[in-house]
Amino acid sequence: MCGIAGFCGNPKNWRENIERMNRRMYHRGPDAGGVWASADADVVLGHRRLAIVDLSENGAQPMHSASGRFVCVFNGEIYNHRRLRDKLLKEKKVTAFRGTSDTEVLVEAVEAYGVQETIRHCKGMFALALYDKKTGKLTLIRDRIGEKPLYYGFVNGYFVFASDIGSISALDDFDNPIDTKVLQLYFIHGYIPAPYSIYQDIYKLDAGCILELDVPYKEPKVSAYWSVREAAKYGQAHPFQGSRQEAADELERLLKASIREQMVADVPVGAFLSAGIDSSTGVALMQAQSNQKVKSFTIGMDDPAYNEAVYAKEIARHLGTEHTELYITAEDARAVIPRLSGIYGEPFADSSQIPTYLVSRMTREHVTVSLSGDGGDELFCGYGSYASIDRIWGKMKNCPCGVRRLASRLLVGNPLIRNNQLIQTKAYLLAAKSPEHLYELSNAQEASNLRIALEKETYPYKHNSFPYGALQDPKSSIMLMDMEVYHPDDILVKVDRSAMAVSLETRVPMLDKDVVEFAWTIPMAYKKQGGEGKLLLRDVLYRYVPKTMMERPKKGFSIPVAQWLREPGLREWAQALLDGSLIRRQGILDADAVERIWRDFIDNGNWRIQIWYILMFQSWMQDEAVRVSCGG
Repeated sequence: MCGIAGFCGNPKNWRENIERMNRRMYHRGPDAGGVWASADADVVLGHRRLAIVDLSENGAQPMHSASGRFVCVFNGEIYNHRRLRDKLLKEKKVTAFRGTSDTEVLVEAVEAYGVQETIRHCKGMFALALYDKKTGKLTLIRDRIGEKPLYYGFVNGYFVFASDIGSISALDDFDNPIDTKVLQLYFIHGYIPAPYSIYQDIYKLDAGCILELDVPYKEPKVSAYWSVREAAKYGQAHPFQGSRQEAADELERLLKASIREQMVADVPVGAFLSAGIDSSTGVALMQAQSNQKVKSFTIGMDDPAYNEAVYAKEIARHLGTEHTELYITAEDARAVIPRLSGIYGEPFADSSQIPTYLVSRMTREHVTVSLSGDGGDELFCGYGSYASIDRIWGKMKNCPCGVRRLASRLLVGNPLIRNNQLIQTKAYLLAAKSPEHLYELSNAQEASNLRIALEKETYPYKHNSFPYGALQDPKSSIMLMDMEVYHPDDILVKVDRSAMAVSLETRVPMLDKDVVEFAWTIPMAYKKQGGEGKLLLRDVLYRYVPKTMMERPKKGFSIPVAQWLREPGLREWAQALLDGSLIRRQGILDADAVERIWRDFIDNGNWRIQIWYILMFQSWMQDEAVRVSCGG
């Protein structure tokens, strides 16, 4: 795990600027840093290293191919790099390797097979930049699912990229304004969906994409080399034909193979254990393949409504792991909140970012790498919302769409029912044209009513263009929508930034290419029946953990934010950020709308998640004001 950065076409102050970019992402790679520039400094690459595989200088970056043609900066892990190394040696593409790093294997494979063929063979999580001295081409590549971040764009006319958006804003001539057209999307989701960022002309490279940039580095060309949508379509067109037990056997085999590869490192490795189905399955399969006790980590809270640590401890004891737990107080969690905007670099408001950061900080005291159980809900139908959409659509689908849309227009905003939130919500959803559209509307409804941002124009994004009926089962389509947007832009961002803030590498075995592609072939009956989801994952888990240990309500990885915001300390912090005169001076949010939402919460107890979204945006704005006043 590392951080990469660079720019093209701006040789002025190049060394000072690349070093500023590197310093800004020091937390992503505290072990070493490196810089490379072409002879005319027209292309400059920077790297911060968190040494995981090959801790020697042979793993240092930027790294050149043996011939000297290619220069690479790389963030992430190629889990199958040993097999690729053997292939290169067997085919005599390489006579010998200098070290044992996956970066060296990657850059030599590119020399031997080309970029497209190499990436097709690579399994892992990564974001990388590759410069070809022969052609002058710069290539950026992001992993299939989007585990590793990669921002790019233009600053004063020259091309820039980095793992951390804060590295880009650290440039001495950065003056890109806030892109207010992304704010409606932000207040719907609590994050800014790719390809957009909070700044104009700065973008996120989408998962599974390659960006190519030729001299004079002005017109980047982005193309997809892999697509979760295409993988889902192919999987549903070629469904698994065996029994449920046979499907569980295959899933267990694939997960074991993924976990076995991801346990390889030259530093200590552990795993998060939240007591849920996903993380428990991962830890169980880790322990089953390890001749030592796996190090597992959990945080707990005194409030039983939010505490799963007691269950995690029970599972750890059953599996025989070396378990570490930390009970956090409200004060511990609240102390993190002022740091969040700096950790994420742009507005981000999934409140489980707080416990994720705290468990990462505790875990880093013991290991350098931690496996995470994310991905099970989206791949194996775990979220309750999937069944809700199915149920609601079942009730409304027989009424003609035109009739429903007319009723929606007449009811939404009707002064007679304006204060009845339940009726307003149902009226808004009546306009849905399909289950996928219903899911999109259910996410957007609250933010659309609140109208928090002054800018009403917004951008299209993947949900707007999602083809209705793309998959055979509506629940599958909604799962795919989450895999395209929510998972890479929320879940994976949360895990990556929280962990990298404390220099902890996280790995997600569930997102292995073979596991993901197999998951889309599994019939829905093997994933969900009635109110119970993730059936196939449960089948695998129950081979290692008694079913009775897992029969309890799901709590999720959450904290009582609404409760804390009403208490002294955090309430004053919130009120200072929501001050009407401050918001009016900023000129971005509607101060009156913000005041109504806050007063409704404080006076009437009506909590809306958008309150947290607003607070995280205002906290980021506060940091942004400091950055601008300090000249970046």
